[in-house]
Amino acid sequence: MAKYYMKYGKGKKEFEFPAENVLGVIKPNEINIPNLSQEDIIKEAFENPIASARLREIVKAGDKVCVVIPDITRAWQSPHIYVPLIIDELNKGGIKDDDILLVSATGSHRFQTEEEFKKLVTEDIYKRIKIIDHDCKDEENLVYVGETMRGTPVKLNKKAMECDHLILAGGVIYHFLAGFGGGRKYILPGISGFETIMKNHSYSLNEGLGSGSNPNVKSGNISESNPVHCDMLEAASFARPSFILNVVVNSEKRITHAFAGNYIKAHEAGTQIVESVDGVDICQKAEMVIASACGYPKDINLYQTSKTIFNAVEALKEKGVMIIVSECSEGFGNTSTENMMLNFDNMLDREKNIREEYSIGKGIAYLECEIAEKYHFILVSDIEQKLLNKTKVKVVKTVQEAIDLAYKIKGKKDLKTYMMPYGANTFPKMR
Repeated sequence: MAKYYMKYGKGKKEFEFPAENVLGVIKPNEINIPNLSQEDIIKEAFENPIASARLREIVKAGDKVCVVIPDITRAWQSPHIYVPLIIDELNKGGIKDDDILLVSATGSHRFQTEEEFKKLVTEDIYKRIKIIDHDCKDEENLVYVGETMRGTPVKLNKKAMECDHLILAGGVIYHFLAGFGGGRKYILPGISGFETIMKNHSYSLNEGLGSGSNPNVKSGNISESNPVHCDMLEAASFARPSFILNVVVNSEKRITHAFAGNYIKAHEAGTQIVESVDGVDICQKAEMVIASACGYPKDINLYQTSKTIFNAVEALKEKGVMIIVSECSEGFGNTSTENMMLNFDNMLDREKNIREEYSIGKGIAYLECEIAEKYHFILVSDIEQKLLNKTKVKVVKTVQEAIDLAYKIKGKKDLKTYMMPYGANTFPKMR
């Protein structure tokens, strides 16, 4: 027997498991990281833009510039490092502070507090530069710019679109709908209207009631087969961003890479780094996967735990057992997610409801329930079993209980298993 542990809340869950049944421990790949400070990594990206002139050469004195930045849910991207450097680059191009507007790409998220704004951009920048939250439901401050080929009406933040230049800034990471975060996502959903966001995200379902989710809408897929990604990209073309800065951050929240320039090409360069680090090759799928949501705050609720669930299932055989270790100290974390799990006892009714009015919270709940229908889903958590009784998710308190339940379900103990201690980040890929 070998000893293992998985992060859980602010602590960890320890357990023993037969080493001979472990196919491997899925962890981030090691790659060369530039021996530079985070600031110098950003500056180097500005000096070597991809498929673009330098930012200071694109703008000119008198131009109005909007910089779209992350909201507080993406503070792990360290915007306090790169936002001041973007402002400095604009100043070098002749842009005065009074001609710069910072817009927080909230999408459909909540607004920021004053202290959160300061955390995002530094107190100095907060005092110098006007900063606002995007409000996806404020129709008076949205402007219609066109319709995508899939029929998505694209409404964007009016103040951002009134500027001469639109600069996008954010981080690149795997994303379960868009394939990867960053890039065009800072337009849609970042500064889009609510109707635009929900229409786009509804493409995660196949056409026709009863057909379920689209298997091509998943992490790592930014090909033409992913309609959510393609629709986002088309929506971004209406906004015509002038420049982008995208960063890649490691598990210690340190910026390791930065890419600047053309909003499509620079983002693509970022996705390649993410794949080289967090895209982990496997040569076979397993009968069981034991995955951690990486502890607090990534396992604070079931909504946030979705990242780990969607990653872990990529390493699992059909009808395999998935053990997800996630404290969920704040329960579901999203009212729509909670309602989708509490109010329906079958997938068809859930699908009817989500097709009538899509929301991201519903979408995550639907996919989690769908996974529980296709695989054996055991959750090691503080969340109460009674809250998930209408789903096929089983809840236990320890990893050993989960393992024992898995043995009972499968009728044997020699289950070939992957360990995923970094489940929220690592994405298993079949060679």
